[in-house]
Amino acid sequence: MRLSRYFLPVLKENPADAQIVSHRYMLRAGMIKQQAAGIYSWLPLGYRVLRRIEEIVHQEQVRAGHIPLLMPTLQPADLWRESGRYDDYGQEMLRIKDRHERDMLYGPTNEEMITDIFRAHVNSYKDLPLTLYHIQWKFRDEVRPRFGVMRGREFLMKDGYNFDVDKEAALHAYNRHMVSYLRTYERMGLTAIPMRAASGPIGGDNTHEFLVLANTGESEVFYDDRVTGLKLGAREIDYDDRAQVAAVCEEFTTLYARTDETHDPAVFETVPEAHRKVGRGIEVGQIFYFGTKYSEAMGATVVTADGRRVPVEMGSHGIGVSRLLGAIIEASHDDKGIIWPEGVTPFPVGIVNLKQGDGATDAACAGLYQALTARGLEPLYDDRDERAGAKFATMDLIGLPWRITVGPRGLTAGKVELTCRRTGQSEELSPEAAVDRVVQVYAAHR
Repeated sequence: MRLSRYFLPVLKENPADAQIVSHRYMLRAGMIKQQAAGIYSWLPLGYRVLRRIEEIVHQEQVRAGHIPLLMPTLQPADLWRESGRYDDYGQEMLRIKDRHERDMLYGPTNEEMITDIFRAHVNSYKDLPLTLYHIQWKFRDEVRPRFGVMRGREFLMKDGYNFDVDKEAALHAYNRHMVSYLRTYERMGLTAIPMRAASGPIGGDNTHEFLVLANTGESEVFYDDRVTGLKLGAREIDYDDRAQVAAVCEEFTTLYARTDETHDPAVFETVPEAHRKVGRGIEVGQIFYFGTKYSEAMGATVVTADGRRVPVEMGSHGIGVSRLLGAIIEASHDDKGIIWPEGVTPFPVGIVNLKQGDGATDAACAGLYQALTARGLEPLYDDRDERAGAKFATMDLIGLPWRITVGPRGLTAGKVELTCRRTGQSEELSPEAAVDRVVQVYAAHR
């Protein structure tokens, strides 16, 4: 993509109403535009990151054996009356009447609708286990939407739902989700800690939130700092192996890590003082096991091997897809702008032409552009007739992990400059070597 042809409405000054880093940088980098309180249009740069995050979520859900579908944003109120949640959910639910005066709602979550789908089509234990998920827009009418996409009213969310014949199988589904989420966040360059949490309006007695440590987090968290060093890395996980999956979950949840809602000071005091930390965290996902809460209320049952009809055991599992953009920026930025991890960056590399209109420089940039594109990496080429300082400022603001700078002086020696956004370190390489280096970096993120 050539920047002269792209829609990137960057701002030079910080917007007055943006209180936290991610909101400021998303507005300044031309990623979003507010349309109403807590409701945003996703502009091209922001939309590219949103889709990259969504694709990672899809890939890890499918790897874990989960099946995608798509449910509507609007739901009939009668389903929620069946479960008993229609009157209990509160004012966050946006209630609507259609032209025939039927009660509808803009879905804040989908437990009722997925249970209705299940009961219409599944009758036997032989069809279990089953986990269905979708990535869809949700709406929760926050009384004070703030912090940009971190606490908006409309948001993109992955929500998945497992159906199992007994509690043991349902808890394996819970563990499977925990492991798949850990891998999802690691691929995005995040350390997301699973913390024992409260279930809230979803219900159930077993739940973990995944929190990214950040000073601007809405939750106070208490944790053993050794948990931040735990990584899945490249290890292979057999999601059908209950013992292996459970062992990974035990590894990541044994060390103390809780939100303020479930914090136990007495237990926390047993953590060695050197590792005892208090901070703030941003919630980026949550998993729930709630048993038969919805299946009993809505008649979602299966016939077992011995001929009994039993309500299925269920759980729900969510990741805030749009919220993750804000969380990543909060965790990865400096005073110049965003620093995208390679796994989610909108463009893998930026090309900066220091002397637009110079024949040799233009040709070298075009060659780099073509070489990177041929290797499966679409660069963002700043071919504008702008000062070098303005071009560098734009690249720093939008946060591409790598930049190749091309100028007449370097080209006389057959060199271009490759710069790492995270470290700020630069090296002079031949154009071919610079392309090879960038390709090598991204090979690990495919």
